[in-house]
Amino acid sequence: LSDNGEYLNFQNEMKTKTCLFLLLTSFNFVLAQSDLGNKTSSPNVIIILADDLGYNDVGFNGCKDIPTPNIDKIAKNGVKFTNAYVSYAVCGPSRAGLITGRYQDRFGFGRNPLFAPNDPEMGLPLSEETLATALKKADYKSVALGKWHLGAHESQRPLKRGFDDFFGFLSGGHQYFPELWTLKDEYEVKAQFDAYNTKLLRNNDRIEENEYLTDALSREAANYIEKYKEQPFFMYLAYNAPHTPLQATDEYLNRFPNIKDKKRKTYAAMVRAMDDGVGRIMDKLETLGLSENTIVFFLSDNGGPEHTNASDNGVLRAGKGQLFEGGIHVPFAMQWPGKIPSGTIYEAPIISLDIFATAIAQTATPIQTKNELDGVDLIPYITGKNKTKPHDYLFWRKFDAQNHAVRNDMEKKIVVIKNDTMLFNLGSDISESNNLIETTPEDFKQLEKTYQNWNSQMLDPIFMGLGQDSEYSKSNLNRYKKLQ
Repeated sequence: LSDNGEYLNFQNEMKTKTCLFLLLTSFNFVLAQSDLGNKTSSPNVIIILADDLGYNDVGFNGCKDIPTPNIDKIAKNGVKFTNAYVSYAVCGPSRAGLITGRYQDRFGFGRNPLFAPNDPEMGLPLSEETLATALKKADYKSVALGKWHLGAHESQRPLKRGFDDFFGFLSGGHQYFPELWTLKDEYEVKAQFDAYNTKLLRNNDRIEENEYLTDALSREAANYIEKYKEQPFFMYLAYNAPHTPLQATDEYLNRFPNIKDKKRKTYAAMVRAMDDGVGRIMDKLETLGLSENTIVFFLSDNGGPEHTNASDNGVLRAGKGQLFEGGIHVPFAMQWPGKIPSGTIYEAPIISLDIFATAIAQTATPIQTKNELDGVDLIPYITGKNKTKPHDYLFWRKFDAQNHAVRNDMEKKIVVIKNDTMLFNLGSDISESNNLIETTPEDFKQLEKTYQNWNSQMLDPIFMGLGQDSEYSKSNLNRYKKLQ
């Protein structure tokens, strides 16, 4: 009996120790997961890119006549950036910078590309890795929606640049009403802006579409979220709105009876259609329980061309195409519930190049990029873990116009337009109205020297752009012909 009793005590002791071991192991596992910042599951990434949206045309930047409640929720649920920039003042180069996380001049994308479906050099060089390609290393699925404008040749289209799906158009702009999409493919195009009339593409196939363009893109975005819900995904939603042509349905126009200016009214309707689409996307995330594990970025590709589309850049000087604040300083908000405190306002200068670096830094599987990035992971800065500023300097270059600009993290900025030199203190003069070049010439010299050091690393443009449209067509007689 004594032996049996000792044996039973031994068994009970071992069971207790085993239970304690399992309990401690489970507890340590939970702690380890917490220490990893919940990186067992890579977050989804959605970039919502407006086209030619004015800085002052969203509610979170103070817009009064165009309600944008859904876009505003992104800022309310996360962070509003007050000094956010893009890397160029027009569409194509700005997008090339965003999608690669690198200054586009590093690889010669210094011009707006022409629509040239037979030219493999007219667009994003194959030497460059897109965010979609990088995220594929962490088993992401990716979809590009809307405006591409990074090359029309088959080698440069989204499915060859890391994306699993594509719904949209290849050119720099597009008609909004489906009855105007009369060209069956790119080979029926006869001139640069004819491409606005091509039928939309789904992957590699031209399709028939019946909805207003902005609504169609929003519908497809919601559908692709449904399609990819079981795995980490990257969505690049590049709305054409509110880029010209100014076209809106009666449904959206009727929401603005108090705006009498016809151009502004149509513009407002186009922005509101986009905002409705953003709401549709955010609702889909919420319905599927994906909101907490999805990073959403919202920004414009450049400043608004105020006289062209009736946009409003507020107090910012100039607009699209120029290196003053109105051309490069854009509305920008970001949310990641649970990771970014709601209602955050971040004032240090950031740039669209940071989106790439931020996205890949959050994946469960570490990603080694093909090329060195110019952007940085913004999360430590937003959350206050890193008390320094993300960038010492930001740079802009317009090669053909011989213009350039630099701003530092101390709110000093220079703008050089050929031989006209300007220096501004953005902290006290965001409108860039007071040129300080005569009073503080040393600041200008230091910033100009920093620019020249940066510029020495950049390439001249590797393809002709919109300014050389006629010249390009004369030397490329088969520009639009379908080659055998």
